[in-house]
Amino acid sequence: MSTRKDPPAFTDPMAEREAQTYEFPVPSREAVMAYLATQDEPVPLRQLLEDLKVETERDIESFGRRLRAMERDGQLLKNRRGRYGLVQRMDLIQGRVIGHPDGFGFLARDDGNDDLFISAREMRKVLHGDRVMAHVANVDARGRGECQIVEVLERGQHQVVGRYREEHGVSFVSPDDRRLGRDIMIPPNAALGAKTGNIVVCEILEQPTAKTPPVGRITEILGERAAPGMEIAISVRKYNLPHEFSPAVVSEIAGLAPTIDPKEADRREDLRGVALVTIDGEDARDFDDAVFCEKIRGGWRLIVAIADVSYYVRPGTALDEEGLARGNSVYFPKAVIPMLPEVLSNGLCSLNPDVDRLCMACEMQIDKNGQIKDYRFFEAVMRSRARLTYTEVAAILGGDETAQAARRPLVPALESLHALYEVLHKARAKRGSVDFELPETRIVFDDNRKIERIEPLLRNDAHKLIEECMLAANVCAARYLIEAEVPALFRVHAGPTAQKLKDLRVMLFEMGLDLKGGDKPAAKDYAALLAKAPPGPEGRLLQTLLLRSLSQAMYGPEDIGHFALGYDHYTHFTSPIRRYPDLVVHRAIKAALRGEKPGDTGSMKALGEHCSFTERRADEATRDVIRSLKTEYMADKVGQEFDAVVSGVMAFGLFVELAEIYVDGLVHVSSLGRDYYHFDPAHHRMVGERTGQTYRLGDAVRVRLLRVDIDEGKLDFELIAAAAPERAAGESEERARPKRRRRSRRG
Repeated sequence: MSTRKDPPAFTDPMAEREAQTYEFPVPSREAVMAYLATQDEPVPLRQLLEDLKVETERDIESFGRRLRAMERDGQLLKNRRGRYGLVQRMDLIQGRVIGHPDGFGFLARDDGNDDLFISAREMRKVLHGDRVMAHVANVDARGRGECQIVEVLERGQHQVVGRYREEHGVSFVSPDDRRLGRDIMIPPNAALGAKTGNIVVCEILEQPTAKTPPVGRITEILGERAAPGMEIAISVRKYNLPHEFSPAVVSEIAGLAPTIDPKEADRREDLRGVALVTIDGEDARDFDDAVFCEKIRGGWRLIVAIADVSYYVRPGTALDEEGLARGNSVYFPKAVIPMLPEVLSNGLCSLNPDVDRLCMACEMQIDKNGQIKDYRFFEAVMRSRARLTYTEVAAILGGDETAQAARRPLVPALESLHALYEVLHKARAKRGSVDFELPETRIVFDDNRKIERIEPLLRNDAHKLIEECMLAANVCAARYLIEAEVPALFRVHAGPTAQKLKDLRVMLFEMGLDLKGGDKPAAKDYAALLAKAPPGPEGRLLQTLLLRSLSQAMYGPEDIGHFALGYDHYTHFTSPIRRYPDLVVHRAIKAALRGEKPGDTGSMKALGEHCSFTERRADEATRDVIRSLKTEYMADKVGQEFDAVVSGVMAFGLFVELAEIYVDGLVHVSSLGRDYYHFDPAHHRMVGERTGQTYRLGDAVRVRLLRVDIDEGKLDFELIAAAAPERAAGESEERARPKRRRRSRRG
């Protein structure tokens, strides 16, 4: 007996919108969902067409495309009987698959709830990065959900980079990204002449199913793994980084003049008489910010001039589309993938010395307490007086007479900059900005692009004073856009979630510490706790815990402030050569200066999500390259001993970071010593069953390198000794002593 309901008289609530958008409109998404909501069961396509009055062949084809798009977006599900139903009525969950090298995976849910476990058997249907529809099939004893995949909405992998192999007459590619968990089978005549061991790029022709592996064909042979620069070639393709400019972009930049337009310069405010200078690292080639400072009555006058990229990169051009797709420049050791072509990034938009350049300027009046009393933005033309390096400026400020003599006319302005920096830094400390001093390294190559050494990268006052100037300009940009009510992208950083805060307080309690601020601690509460951090492993542990409790900063249209910096208003204005969000902010400021209001919050939301994604993509790609290079550097050091710090604790062992060179590796649980060790996830530690020996985040240890796997970028160590073998990091002598007595009584 049929359960079909007679449909109500069909009226599309979005008919007017559809008619304005499409020449031949079909029922809208809203209409389809409203109709299906009236049905007691999924309905066949024939019924949908009949009840929604889709009749012509042309409309049926268009409507079919709409249904497929709704399936892809997780609004509809077409079941195995070919019937369409609403996902929300099927108790199904949408999300993205996160693969694990050991074969299982997790479903990162779109609704933000806890991830679901995906068994190795279910993972055979998908690859890391796929968007799927699933339902909860089981809940384990600890309350963790396990899901079963119902439908693949969107495939995340279409191109894979990996090592080509031939074994027993079978050809396949082992992906460099171990999260994919499956080899790609290569049919005969699809290998492009690759030889076993070659690093190749593989196009996936057939996605995996529960019973069949993915199938692909070789599209590019990159070469041998040990070839110089191979780690970058792999990362570029692994993360799908756009790295070649399209013919349309090449055509657009071909018409650019080598110098600025005199007419454009004439209509702008002239800063060519101001002693603006750029201060960057020795290796920098794109200079997008220049500064000038002078002492005035009651404080300082600071000018931050930023390259006017928006003058050359106009909305709707191929150049703009390319910049948007890239989102940002990607910086590798000794290599860069620029967001914009070199003629702009190193030429017309770079504030090179002794040439006229167009810029956007922010002039600020800052009082003796470091408070910005007044500011203004304006379009200008400038001429940098000098290209200075951090090392050179630090020498000048440190009293080096030779360095000062070489730059005598610029010394007063640099000294004013330094005095202003000290005031701004004090104001930041008073405000409660969280200043994590995270170690950075610099990889030094020899003439064959092999690593010669890895050395710590030290920040001096020159780095810090430029940072303070840029922060001040970014704050002013955010304030200006808020006051002008112009939609734009803000750099936002939310405080800790309730769960992360709870986990943090548990760890702090174990260390005898407390975070003030109740349920909503502020940046100043974090800063106050960080100021108490002692030197050594305990301080390192505290900094790690505080950092991990915070979310990642991102871009969005809502000005919710920046938690870590302690700012109520913040955006990115100072690097439009290498960050697309800064370019968007420049356009918004220009619109505000003209009294216009371009764009809307909706489009800014999508833009912010995209720019946040490209930023994460660049970070992951860079980390991959650095990890690969550091692993290669360690290849000839097997058997050597190193001082290290525990940087992570998992059920299978300890991750350690070597002192000075900051290389990471694993001490497997079986290499911890003569005891059975058990993982305590609540306290991020390993505890010995017999001895009570504890290893936790931040502990200082001594390790020996056992094995180097260059293909996987992995280092295996064994533990030699711990700095404090009878006491966990952060535990006092008074708390440790009773434990030793109890062990002695047990014999």
